[in-house]
Amino acid sequence: MNNFLQEHIQILKKKFSNAELELRILLNRSSINKEDIILSNFDINYIDKVKFKKVFTRRINGEPISKIFNQKSFWKHNFFVNQDVLDPRPETELIIEQILKYYPNKNNPLKILDICTGSGCLAISLAKEYRKAKITATDISLKALKIAKLNASNQQCNNQINFFHCDLINKNNIYDIVVSNPPYLSNERYSKTSSEIQLFEPKIALIASKGGLEFYEKILGILNNLINNHSMAFFEIDFDQADKIRDILKFNHLKCAKVVKDIQNLDRVLIVKKS
Repeated sequence: MNNFLQEHIQILKKKFSNAELELRILLNRSSINKEDIILSNFDINYIDKVKFKKVFTRRINGEPISKIFNQKSFWKHNFFVNQDVLDPRPETELIIEQILKYYPNKNNPLKILDICTGSGCLAISLAKEYRKAKITATDISLKALKIAKLNASNQQCNNQINFFHCDLINKNNIYDIVVSNPPYLSNERYSKTSSEIQLFEPKIALIASKGGLEFYEKILGILNNLINNHSMAFFEIDFDQADKIRDILKFNHLKCAKVVKDIQNLDRVLIVKKS
């Protein structure tokens, strides 16, 4: 391995467990001809050295690769991201998987509501799966909505989605499906997250009062006005919140249809129906 690669791998090893992968990603994103760079056959003339130096410095300073290059993969698509929106997480894809199981007919003209849409990853992924669906997506952050609209345009599905700037919902309508990945970290849980999260992800998309339950109380408090007996709602939750949210469901005359575990066998998605 040549000196250039060895030097940069050693620097990365001080910060990251998979230094070679980190370096390969940074080199590929700095490639002049956009072809994949193979470390075993590396030629420094194939990279933009000025760009590489900038992105390498940002990565060493702890900035996530997704924020450096403004791109994050989710479901089957790439989404624009920056510090105004939460990076889409793989575990959130469980919501899409469960909806496809409960609603296998992709020609169904569904009415879908996405509360706290953020980057728009859920609304847009559902729009791409259900081409006849009409989707309402809301967020309290104007900056996030700007990114969500950009992503919808990039994915050519903005004709299916209406974006609204509001706190939770702008008016009561009946929907077939309600989805939400709301802020659900308590201040204590947030304090234990990584520096990457604390420095580069928007707090507004992460922290909720009442021990992380604030938005479940708010959304479940109005959910009966948004769904009928055939509708279903899908919520991402923190690993230790299912029992507490069940109490909120009971108070609001709602029923937990299922709790779905993630790849780590932790509670991650809660599916709700009318009682």
